[in-house]
Amino acid sequence: MVTIDCRDVEPIKNELLVYVSDQVAAIPTLKLHEFTLSPVEEHEIIDKKAVITAIREFLDSIGETRNFAVISNSDIILIKSITGKSIQRKPKPVAKMFTCTHCGFVTQYEVEHNNHVKIHYL
Repeated sequence: MVTIDCRDVEPIKNELLVYVSDQVAAIPTLKLHEFTLSPVEEHEIIDKKAVITAIREFLDSIGETRNFAVISNSDIILIKSITGKSIQRKPKPVAKMFTCTHCGFVTQYEVEHNNHVKIHYL
């Protein structure tokens, strides 16, 4: 499991999570000021270099590469502002999402989530 600390890039945390998890094929878990990436299979290991590369690619795509450093320390990756300023965008409204704890299936509909979970107990 790899933890990405997003305190300095809080307004773009959700977009970053989606991009990075797609690039490295990992299961994301959103937390207050960070997100974690877990491998799909228990025996797999997440490539931290690929995660750092994906973060840098995302920052480059929004024109923020020069303003932020991506620092790796063990299983924690920190995105730190070089100039001391954080990104000042208004975060987009996030729809409530429901995630299956068994397989990671994600939906925005509670009824669909409840029906999906029942399938695991058939």
